[in-house]
Amino acid sequence: MAVKGNTYLTLADVYKRSDKDKMVATIIEMLAETNEILQDMIVDECNNGTKHKTTVRTGLPSATWGRLYKGVQPSKSTTKQVEDTTGYVEALSEVDKKLVQLSKDPKGLRLSEASAFLEALNQEMAETLFYGDTAVDPDKFMGFAPRFNDLNAESGKQIVDAGGTGSDNTSIYIVVWGKRTVHGLYPENVKAGIEREDYGEESKTMEDKSVLRVLREKFTWHNGLSVRDYRYVVRIANIDVSDLSEDGTTGANLFRLLVKAYWKLQQRKVTGGKAAIYANSTILEYLDHQSREANNKVHLRWQEAGPDSEPVLHFRKIPVRECDAILNTEARVV
Repeated sequence: MAVKGNTYLTLADVYKRSDKDKMVATIIEMLAETNEILQDMIVDECNNGTKHKTTVRTGLPSATWGRLYKGVQPSKSTTKQVEDTTGYVEALSEVDKKLVQLSKDPKGLRLSEASAFLEALNQEMAETLFYGDTAVDPDKFMGFAPRFNDLNAESGKQIVDAGGTGSDNTSIYIVVWGKRTVHGLYPENVKAGIEREDYGEESKTMEDKSVLRVLREKFTWHNGLSVRDYRYVVRIANIDVSDLSEDGTTGANLFRLLVKAYWKLQQRKVTGGKAAIYANSTILEYLDHQSREANNKVHLRWQEAGPDSEPVLHFRKIPVRECDAILNTEARVV
């Protein structure tokens, strides 16, 4: 898979260019540590306020073999318009003013105290990326699972059925991020989706009626998801967690499923795009076990991303990310 081009920016890329005090850039780095999808997700500004309207191609035009003195029949592609929405989550952090005054690193202390609030915000956003459903909760945005949740739908051919039944299933996703494939969204006039408002010093009335001077700051994260071409997403659904085995001889053979998913992608080389695989820690553990089988060693390997970076797990040169927002309690996709 091709790496992202210079014009395709993640949240971290945007803020590295414009965040003077590096506070928000540091926050994004913290979020990406436990929400690895942020390392890959390309973001783009909505073209209609908090909504994003795109034209999705649903069919290709026909081509005609040519012959001298023979005309060419006109044809056209078929398309449909899709409108994706954005949503936002907020977290408010408060730190005792005296504690900040005693600190040698006030900014670092405030960020450390805000980390729990940011983690809650991060988990909520990660879960919405996969399970958000505007039909159920219109305040959120539409995630991956509701878009790939019907084997008989138009997008059903992008689903690999692992055969699990009941309600203890999980999924693996392959996503090719790019401006013409799949990308995140943020509203117009909102800088790349994440805002930090420093309210400064304020009074807080405690339960015993005493008044505490605190430093307040609010974090707001706007996000959405645009699946412009569903052929660049594959969901391996119905992986029965309780049936998994370490050698893959019973239950789901994860490598066989990944091979099927790999060949369901429309293209495996996308100029300017970036592919990644997302699975939770349970699946990654069993992938590790099953990779020790002789036939699987070549498919899964750790690769160095750079001289100062941690090695990254890859399947056929596609990075594999840990994302525990993907549940082990999914109902069967039919």
